[in-house]
Amino acid sequence: MQSTSPNFTQNAKDALQDDPLQAALAKLTDGFPIQRLEAAARLPEFEDLRDEARDIKTHVLENLDLYLEAYEKKVVESGGHVHWCQTAEDARETILKICQNANAKTVTKSKSMISEEIAVNDFLEENGIEPVETDLGEYIIQLRDEPPSHIIAPAIHLSKEQVADTFRDAHTDLEKDRPLDEPRALLEEARAKLRTKFLSADVGLTGANMLIAETGTNVLVTNEGNADLTNNLPRVHIVIASIEKIVPTLEDATTILRVLARSATGQDISVYTTFCTGPRQLNDLDGPEEYHVVLLDNGRTDMIGSEFHEMLRCIRCGACLNHCPVYKSVGGHAYGWVYSGPMGAVLIPNLIGMEEAQHLPHASTLCGKCESVCPMRIPLPKMLRRWRERQFKAELGSTRARWALKSWVWLVKRPRIYRLAMNMSVAILGQIGFRGRFKSLPFAKGWTSKRDLAAPTGDTFLSQYHNGARGDQSGELIRRGGRK
Repeated sequence: MQSTSPNFTQNAKDALQDDPLQAALAKLTDGFPIQRLEAAARLPEFEDLRDEARDIKTHVLENLDLYLEAYEKKVVESGGHVHWCQTAEDARETILKICQNANAKTVTKSKSMISEEIAVNDFLEENGIEPVETDLGEYIIQLRDEPPSHIIAPAIHLSKEQVADTFRDAHTDLEKDRPLDEPRALLEEARAKLRTKFLSADVGLTGANMLIAETGTNVLVTNEGNADLTNNLPRVHIVIASIEKIVPTLEDATTILRVLARSATGQDISVYTTFCTGPRQLNDLDGPEEYHVVLLDNGRTDMIGSEFHEMLRCIRCGACLNHCPVYKSVGGHAYGWVYSGPMGAVLIPNLIGMEEAQHLPHASTLCGKCESVCPMRIPLPKMLRRWRERQFKAELGSTRARWALKSWVWLVKRPRIYRLAMNMSVAILGQIGFRGRFKSLPFAKGWTSKRDLAAPTGDTFLSQYHNGARGDQSGELIRRGGRK
């Protein structure tokens, strides 16, 4: 699979110049965010459910070892096998061994961000086993040799014309001039290609939206039904999941399901919600003969009890991506790794190291929208600021940026000098602005290259406050806010 550069700054610049990408991203604003808002409005108890879901995951993380052991016990009782893996390499080797023991030539896969995280597709191919992505979006990007650009909509960066071109290039056994103008035609072609893969697969590999300790059950949430075919048709089913996916009971799982789809796609519930428990039993009509669960740590244990502990509540709904102004401007590939958006900017440095991901904590305006829509109420802006603080202390990143920040700190610690400097700056900018706007401005080219910058009018906020704004209503509000 083709990887993107870890340099977010350069990736973002390239993304802003990519016209097809910008056209695709423009549609995101009118899609998932509006649908989420409407779905939440239809459910009066939605905010209470968010609190319940948060509390469930908080409790789990405080007792993670107990619930993982309980889950393992139930899986074994049902006839399954649990494999504990510390690193991505351990997980890849475990999956390969299971596939080799099954004499597998083909592995069908449903969408799994953990499988992307450990790069299992490349590893299987290197060892003579064909992995086949069966989620439509994942199938498309596999043909294009690209990583996913979104955690729930991996091909959201592509237009239907680009998908049609991809199918023409990949499906060379079909007529070159066949009509592929409509989404339905693309869907039918992918379905026909995947049908034989489903029927001939030796192993099915799925992720897990949740693992239920009470029953040893794996919960799969999809809109296409491909996960059902992946876990039912092959003789061997492998589940790969990170350790924080555990929940205590079936009731807890249903609580989280009520906020998951609404937050992700604006649906009351996803089209397919599947509960898998162990291999086929004596009187079962279908299901795998072997059932394996690969539990992956890969840095999660180090996050427990740290400043980033709350990130482990994430249920991968994608709401923070859908509402993030940075993600909606540059797309997922700019982040340079598997995860993207605000959750990726927090999680990736934990998994691959701050040195490798030093740009990502700055891939945010800190507007707070991500936290306001997160179904698990994860304080993403707070954690992004923590990474920025760590980066500054470690003296990573641009020397110029560090000196600029140090200069700013020196200035704001001296209120009189700060107010004088701001008043002078505002006065000068107000005078030189052409018709009240700047088309270009030194030190602000990142802004003015894409949009005008309004010239300031009037005094600074602080000057207005100190010069008598206290008496009106806005001044009263300012004073109240200042005493909190």
